[in-house]
Amino acid sequence: MLIRVLRTYLRPYGSWLTAVVVLQLFGTIASLYLPTFNADIIDYGIVRGDTAYIVRTGGWMLLMTLGQIACSVAAAYCGARVSMSFGRDLRAALFRRVMGFSGREVAQFGAPSLITRGTNDVQQVQMLVAVSSSVMISAPIMGVGAIIMAVREDPGLSWLLGVSVPILAAVVGAVAWRMMPQFRRMQALTDVANRILREQIGGMRVVRAFVREPQETRRFEQANAGLTGTALRAGRLMALLVPAVVLILNGSSAAVLWFGALRINAGQTQIGDLTAFLVYLTQILMSVMMATFMLMMIPRAAVSADRIGEVLGTESSVAPPRDPVKSVVTQGQVEFRGVLFRYPGAAAAVLQDISFSVNAGQTLAIIGSTGAGKTTLVSLIPRLFDVTEGAVLVDGVDVRMLDPELLWTRVGFVPQRSYLFSGTVASNLRYGNPQATPQELWRALEVAQARDFVEAMPGGLDAPIAQGGTNVSGGQRQRLAIARALVRKPEIYLFDESFSALDLATDARLRAALRPVTRHAAVIIVAQRVSTIQDADRIAVLEGGAFVGFGSHRELLRSCPTYAEIAASQLSALEVA
Repeated sequence: MLIRVLRTYLRPYGSWLTAVVVLQLFGTIASLYLPTFNADIIDYGIVRGDTAYIVRTGGWMLLMTLGQIACSVAAAYCGARVSMSFGRDLRAALFRRVMGFSGREVAQFGAPSLITRGTNDVQQVQMLVAVSSSVMISAPIMGVGAIIMAVREDPGLSWLLGVSVPILAAVVGAVAWRMMPQFRRMQALTDVANRILREQIGGMRVVRAFVREPQETRRFEQANAGLTGTALRAGRLMALLVPAVVLILNGSSAAVLWFGALRINAGQTQIGDLTAFLVYLTQILMSVMMATFMLMMIPRAAVSADRIGEVLGTESSVAPPRDPVKSVVTQGQVEFRGVLFRYPGAAAAVLQDISFSVNAGQTLAIIGSTGAGKTTLVSLIPRLFDVTEGAVLVDGVDVRMLDPELLWTRVGFVPQRSYLFSGTVASNLRYGNPQATPQELWRALEVAQARDFVEAMPGGLDAPIAQGGTNVSGGQRQRLAIARALVRKPEIYLFDESFSALDLATDARLRAALRPVTRHAAVIIVAQRVSTIQDADRIAVLEGGAFVGFGSHRELLRSCPTYAEIAASQLSALEVA
């Protein structure tokens, strides 16, 4: 998977990578010639006392060094540009894929895991690309070139290369092989730690209300200890590499000096050649050590690439149509035809044999016990999920055939859990209509019974809103979410338990203000309170995933025992009668 990810997202930057390879090639060649020049200065300049030769050769060394520096700087610039662009493209691809997921895929991966994959995992692969641009390209060039130059300087000492290099490669390979499982476990444990931390931050009020701080602290400590232990095991393995490389490097250098001194004493080589051979040996082992660092990064990057590939390779269960319908004639009509919905792997269907229609100007209310399938039903209209059997039609067209943008512009959805984005009141209200004027925003706030508290906030429409709307109350959050849908002016309104946090008086005023605004739209309201829905044109009673009653408030009181029981538990005897 790592190779596939690199090949796919590095392809647009082939010219930059070519420049990196060429620059690294010239820079490494320049560094390989420096020991030879140094050997010539020793053998032909210092030994013979030829100052002119020393100055002339030293000038060439200086020019070669300047060229090496220029190539290295340019290669570093090109490599950084490639790695940053690669990370940007990969994050964008992940973001687009996740944004196309339905609720099913998001639940499958989990929000903490998706966040980790889009940040930490991408960073691991991006770091591999950055280091590869400077190390992976130059290390083999330097290694092969140094071997050739070392053999050229003194073939009699070349057998030392055949001993030290395989030993170092074996040590590095053994350590890298043992590190791979540790890195894989580290990424999984990072997901667990993120999930627990996210739960504890999001549920802080519940934790404190039930005095569960000690238990939650222990739970996080266990996850943190597991991650720390795995990181320490990987760290210990990594810590073995540098001492091993240094030991082999120093041992090889001592062997070169020992056997080289014997060859000099026998007149088989010169001091300069021995010095150059020693430098080349160091370069060879340094290239192996650089490759070692790459091998330390590759296992972790490979694990991260696998996790990224899982997300990129997962197709949304709500796929866009190949030949979408881009225009419709009817305005504001919703129809369910024999709808059945079952979650993957579930034994029983959540919804079964659901059929009804709502036209523009009509209001349908849906009521039922907890878990009856009310939220799932309204989620099928904007295609948060797709039906298992049957069809959901908007304006006479199956939603699976409608262009997604067209569908979403026709639907104003206020979900059960109202969510606000960090920004201002105005930026949240304009989420569905960026061109809305301040007058339109205030009008929507007035209808949603939110104008009073927004005017009281410092800045009014420019008042700051924290992430998730945590700096406003639950009722205020619901009213702002309703105002956001009103600003969009859609043909279909879906209110999923959108009035649950409002008191009865505010609920009544809001519903009264909504009637003239939504009189030309189809309105579907999901609610638990009978008082919220009793004035609806029709009320559907959902129980066990099927309709057990359908009609007006008065009709259902007489014909539907389930509805009559719900009404009796909430309304007075006079109201029920």
